[in-house]
Amino acid sequence: MLKELKDFLFRGNIVDLAVAVIIGAAFGNIITSFVSDVITPLFLNPALKAANVSQIAELSWNGVKYGSFLSAIINFLIIGTVLFFVVKAAEKAQNLGNKAEVEEEIAAPTELDILQDIKALLEKK
Repeated sequence: MLKELKDFLFRGNIVDLAVAVIIGAAFGNIITSFVSDVITPLFLNPALKAANVSQIAELSWNGVKYGSFLSAIINFLIIGTVLFFVVKAAEKAQNLGNKAEVEEEIAAPTELDILQDIKALLEKK
């Protein structure tokens, strides 16, 4: 039973998933800090001052705290945008690697080309 547990815990997919969850949580903290420490002070503070609120989470209407919801929407949009650019960059890098391999394959002369070159050299002598 311990061997099965060990096999289960150290399966490639389980470890990859654990790493992804940990990195995702850390990335979430970065985005939350970015929104609360950069986006809110730079872009949202004028709107918040007009609403007589100091934090976006304090926005409410008849007891409904829609400010937290707006903050979550902003976080989602930023995360989605960042992930979009990360995926696009990864795809572009992968395509560049594939193109280099294809160019190497195309650039290499075939046996027929080499034999024709040899034949042409022999005919010139």
